[in-house]
Amino acid sequence: MQLNFKEIATASMILFAVIDIIGSVPIIIDLRQKNGHLRSGLASIVALVLMVVFLFLGENILALIGITVGDFAIAGSLVIFFIALEMILGIQLYKEDDSPSTASVVPLAFPLIAGAGTLTTLLSLRAEYAEVNILIAIIINVGLVYLVLKTTGHFERFLGKGGINVLRKVFGIILLAIAVKLFRTNLGV
Repeated sequence: MQLNFKEIATASMILFAVIDIIGSVPIIIDLRQKNGHLRSGLASIVALVLMVVFLFLGENILALIGITVGDFAIAGSLVIFFIALEMILGIQLYKEDDSPSTASVVPLAFPLIAGAGTLTTLLSLRAEYAEVNILIAIIINVGLVYLVLKTTGHFERFLGKGGINVLRKVFGIILLAIAVKLFRTNLGV
């Protein structure tokens, strides 16, 4: 067990930026308006399970198909790069389908919270940090996600559209830098 608070803090910030629950508030508000109610607890638990399973089994799944964690990290850095571009430029590259009856799980838990970017980031983090520190970072982030899901209405009134947009841009720049670092580190440049 290699408990390291710096790794926990760094992994938590990276996951927070990738999950981008703050930037997803407008989407969450829209889902609430369409469905009347979202099950915050269910969405958080499903996202937690997906992230933990992928943290521990993702590498084995990749090995089964002949891909290394480094290869996945490079591919993940490209996914993170495009997510960052979406955040910074205010464009949508990834289109989602949403079904009102299952909105708490799809698209909220997957792919909004525990989507491709998050799962890719977990394996990328695993290449650099101890699993226990990443696991704690996941738990911290799911706790934050749950709080945001429960308080979305208050959050929207407090920040306003302008505040949410500013946070989204700031986290986009951070993600862009993370993508470049992951690419450079795993490419060996």
